[in-house]
Amino acid sequence: MKKRKDKTGNYNDSNGYYGQGGYHDPNGYYGQPNGYYGQPGYGGPGGYYGPDGNAGNGKKKKKHRKLIFAIEVIVLLVLALGLFVVAQLGRMDRVKLKDILINTGIGKSGYRNIALFGVDSREGQLESGTNSDTIMVASINERTGDVKLVSVYRDTYLDNTNGEYRKATECFAGGGAERAVNMLNKNLDLDISDFVTVDFNAIIEAVDLLGGIELDITEEERGWLNGYLVETSQVAGITEYEEIQSAGYQKVNGLQAMAYCRIRYTEGWDYKRTERQRTVLGKIFEAAQAKGVTGLLPLVNTMLDYISTSLSNTELITLATGIAKYKIADSTGFPFNQTTADIAAGDCVIPVDLAANVTQLHAWLFGEENYTPSQTVQEISNKIISDTGIQ
Repeated sequence: MKKRKDKTGNYNDSNGYYGQGGYHDPNGYYGQPNGYYGQPGYGGPGGYYGPDGNAGNGKKKKKHRKLIFAIEVIVLLVLALGLFVVAQLGRMDRVKLKDILINTGIGKSGYRNIALFGVDSREGQLESGTNSDTIMVASINERTGDVKLVSVYRDTYLDNTNGEYRKATECFAGGGAERAVNMLNKNLDLDISDFVTVDFNAIIEAVDLLGGIELDITEEERGWLNGYLVETSQVAGITEYEEIQSAGYQKVNGLQAMAYCRIRYTEGWDYKRTERQRTVLGKIFEAAQAKGVTGLLPLVNTMLDYISTSLSNTELITLATGIAKYKIADSTGFPFNQTTADIAAGDCVIPVDLAANVTQLHAWLFGEENYTPSQTVQEISNKIISDTGIQ
């Protein structure tokens, strides 16, 4: 029998199953009020399918047992799926952040800020010992589901939280995710308490499992992309690959997408590189979102070996099951106002007035107009001016 929902989301008539109170007619199952198939039982006034309540009783019990069995099977399948997901997530490298630094008075109610690090690890080092080629903050508006991505330029001259002012990328190599998270919190007045680190291979695997992504590649980018395919393929252990033959909007595979992310010598230099990284991340997110939760299981299963995080299984499952709610609303690079200088720490990106940049960041991320940076940020800003003479 074909079931049709009414405007309330129930089936056929009001007051029950196939309605709101019963099947077909108000207050009863397939019959009159107060009874199954009749009044007050199945089929007639007295009981099951007839006046005496006996006719069809055996058949109904069999149907009832089948219904219970079907429900039990569904529950077992759900539990099995849950156990499978938890077991698979257990393969992921976990790092507990023990000593998170947050500047006095900082707290962003209604937002979840997560640090994202991408590492070019030749030895599978996800915890430390390698520079973070990608440094991002994903800020999730928990009310709207809007996600904003901020790339912190890897060569930005900042307080590395260990008494030194050096490039931001060096924090991960020297102190792992915890020091890198603390660097972001201290210099940008954020309250990040969790992170996700991915190896380049995670991006390659993700794009391939999603069937590729569409990118608009310029002629200048095409030349550099093909050049990066050589080294990227060696790092990933891929022996055969295809070069991009022409510029334009086209589908690329995982290796090509990763090579695209690494380009840094076109017009726009490293600033443009971080923009490419955000573009690829956005494309992956959109493709993953279209797959739905169950469609993501093969993707998750393959990528686990290339990911390190502080997020718990519960937090990861919550984020995954809510993927339909989220959308990448905007992305940008930080600092907004910057210049470059060759100083003692190397060729660095210098924030032109870090405090003013942080004020602008909080307006962009959280809608906080005229935000006043903490005393800590003010002191860091003054130190950068003193060290570089740039203000």
